[in-house]
Amino acid sequence: MEVIKNKKLVSMLSNFPNIINKFLGDLPKDDYPVLDTFKFGSCWLSFVMDQSQSSMRDLFKRLNIRGIDMDISTFSKASKNRDPVVFHNLFLRLRSELNKKKNIDPKALVLFPIDSTIISLTSKLLWKEGYHQVKLFSGINLLTAEPGGILIHFGQGHDSKYGEETIAATPKNGVNIMDRGFCKLERIKDLIQDKERYFVLRIKNDMSLQMQENGKFLVGTGTKKAELGRSGFPTMTHTQAVECRIVNYCDLEERTEFRLATNLPEIGEFAISNEEIGEFYRSRWQIELLWKFLKMHLKLDRLITKNINGIEIQIYCCLIGYVVLQLVEIPKEFGSKALDKLRYLQAFMCENISYVHWFRKIVF
Repeated sequence: MEVIKNKKLVSMLSNFPNIINKFLGDLPKDDYPVLDTFKFGSCWLSFVMDQSQSSMRDLFKRLNIRGIDMDISTFSKASKNRDPVVFHNLFLRLRSELNKKKNIDPKALVLFPIDSTIISLTSKLLWKEGYHQVKLFSGINLLTAEPGGILIHFGQGHDSKYGEETIAATPKNGVNIMDRGFCKLERIKDLIQDKERYFVLRIKNDMSLQMQENGKFLVGTGTKKAELGRSGFPTMTHTQAVECRIVNYCDLEERTEFRLATNLPEIGEFAISNEEIGEFYRSRWQIELLWKFLKMHLKLDRLITKNINGIEIQIYCCLIGYVVLQLVEIPKEFGSKALDKLRYLQAFMCENISYVHWFRKIVF
């Protein structure tokens, strides 16, 4: 009877045990005498994914009551000293698995909106080091739902100064979509020179435009030196401006006009219309939904460590939890969104006291 019950449970969970066994099960189980990497990772993922758990102390109470001897001080020391690269590599492996699962045509046009989100730091220990916030940069592949180009930056800094790694992560034949925070002339020049990728970038309001005979525009700041043209009006020089296609897009809902710079073709077999480019930019909202999910449901806005190392580990564990949810398959009648899957797993987790107990049951 117990065997039948377990088989039914596995079938309802679909591939979740296989994912945990394949990826979490590969983590070292005897590299540290008290808190090995498998236990350490299990604790972090339990905190991230368990909706009934508000702190690590709650988790360790459950563990101690049910015979798993761990304490918060050992966990805190591990978070301060363990190398985050273990979790970074686990995230990359899971992301690669998600990419394989989706089996996207390599010639397909991939939309890749990118952005950053700010996570406030409340620890005075970090304030003394000059850090009041951490910025997480990421893009998201809208065909596979995989985050990419992760950059964790501590301290102040405008998006225009950073984000090169994230932009470089745009898939070949992909379109990276950016808000005006990423806009600067040097970046537009670099993006135009990239012949393997496309971009749609909202330009700043203070950037002047000058239409050319070929229908394209010279884009510049309009604040530097200018030469007088034949008409007697100042014109930008070619060294101060970039020539590219400009699309004016009006969002009637927000009553806002957007000026979008792009290198997407306007004519030919693979031409993209102005209306399509406007829709591409609207899809940038998907990266905002990623931030919302990570903060509201995977506790990204609740940093529980007071050191840079531990914060990096927590951020990667949030991303790992997100990709695991994208990989998990549940019965269709329960939904298909990440939140549906998280709630579904929560119901089964409750039978196992904690995710740590559940992971151990799966792996061992």
